Amino acid sequence: MAKYRNDLPQRRSGMFLTDGGMETVLIFHEGIELPHFASFVLLATPEGRQKAKNYYRRYLDIASRHGTGFVLETPTWRASADWGEKLGYDSWALKAVNEDAVALLSELRAEYERPATPIVISGNIGPRGDGYKAGRMNTTEAEDFHAAQIASFAGTEADMVTALTINNIDEAIGIARAAKVQGMPCAISFTVETDGKLVTGRTIQEAIESTDAASDGAPAYYMINCAHPSHFENALDDDSAWVKRIWGLRANASMMSHAELDESETLDAGDPVDLGRRYRQLTLRMPQMRVLGGCCGTDHRHVAAICEACLPREAASA
Repeated sequence: MAKYRNDLPQRRSGMFLTDGGMETVLIFHEGIELPHFASFVLLATPEGRQKAKNYYRRYLDIASRHGTGFVLETPTWRASADWGEKLGYDSWALKAVNEDAVALLSELRAEYERPATPIVISGNIGPRGDGYKAGRMNTTEAEDFHAAQIASFAGTEADMVTALTINNIDEAIGIARAAKVQGMPCAISFTVETDGKLVTGRTIQEAIESTDAASDGAPAYYMINCAHPSHFENALDDDSAWVKRIWGLRANASMMSHAELDESETLDAGDPVDLGRRYRQLTLRMPQMRVLGGCCGTDHRHVAAICEACLPREAASA
């Protein structure tokens, strides 16, 4: 049974860490082949499951040392119908994968969670298409497409679902509506280009306000991921109501554009200390933002730097 589905602890108080760029870590640091960037394929073997657990433990250890909460995201960013078909998984196999991913994280929660440091399990949802290119679904199509994966999480111990790297508003609305139907709290995380706008040209403000309006405010909160802070920090109006809906950040380590990242054959890990400072500045501007992790190019070093840069704010208010 889900532990926090009716009362997400990250909505109350405290810092909650999450992981970094899982796929880039596994591919570039560990030399693991991930077809179509799909990390859920690791769950097919005992060796792969152990590699996944070891990956998460690096971040959970950081949270344990610093006394923070944690949001554990399943390795299921690609575990939806279209990507599953490319990888040879039918609907039943995908359902089993999503359920198994939650079971794996439930084992880690039992190992690490303490009363003062809650661990939230989140079912990770990715875009139907390429996270760097605009999708073509309308809201009804998006709701229908994502409903199956969300339903698979609803029958597990997952406390919520998080849609990462969403680049168009219609898909965000569809996910929010599908999660609402299943009774699953959801977070919607948008990705932006170097101009601080979605690839469709819409602003973050438009994305959040439109999604809220079309889903009756269904998302528990919003996030930004897969972009460097320098790409969007000037697009945020700190005192606006829509900005106060942004509760999380999973930035890239690199300042490169999405197009440049796509063409790069090496990993740009950026500067973990500088990234931590940028997070600190953003959390001072937006004190409601408390789910902090990384995306492409980031690893446990970046998350540790982020935690160390931002934790004094939490300690000071304790």
